[in-house]
Amino acid sequence: MSRPSQTLIEALAASDLIHDRAVIAQAINEIAVALDARLAGREALMLTVLHGALPFAGQLALAMRSPLRFDTVHATRYRGATTGGELVWKQRPGTSLNGRIVLLVDDILDEGHTLAALRDWCRAENAAEVLIATLCRKSHGRCVAGLHSDVNGLLVPDRYVFGYGMDFQEQGRNLPAIYALRDA
Repeated sequence: MSRPSQTLIEALAASDLIHDRAVIAQAINEIAVALDARLAGREALMLTVLHGALPFAGQLALAMRSPLRFDTVHATRYRGATTGGELVWKQRPGTSLNGRIVLLVDDILDEGHTLAALRDWCRAENAAEVLIATLCRKSHGRCVAGLHSDVNGLLVPDRYVFGYGMDFQEQGRNLPAIYALRDA
């Protein structure tokens, strides 16, 4: 077996299951209902933050009734490191944000530096409104001042979490549940 598979297997063995697929599905349905109520029939541009939000955004789009257009954005502060630096754009959306309601969809709100920068960029691009939907929010008090999810599905502990879009060393995004590494 190759080393990356062993690394993920080792991570799973040293982790706790936090939310299973059924709990995640229920949370996504609740997020969809809340967003549909907030949009009240208005069209939104679902702007998915790559790569982690792909599973969540796909399931969320299928659960929503509101008219949606789709695009993606890819920006990072990490570039393979464990701490963030300056925001680096890898892909900007091809769709104009001018006058649109933008639904910024991300897998997790941790400290929120990247998500805050993306929100601010959407506003600078003249989005009429920016709504933030996150699947998970970490339970801690270190979030960027003034940043919050308009709709969030699940709380996760202040530990390293992975699965359902979130990676462990670029692996495990396709896991159908969310896991948290045990504290060392």
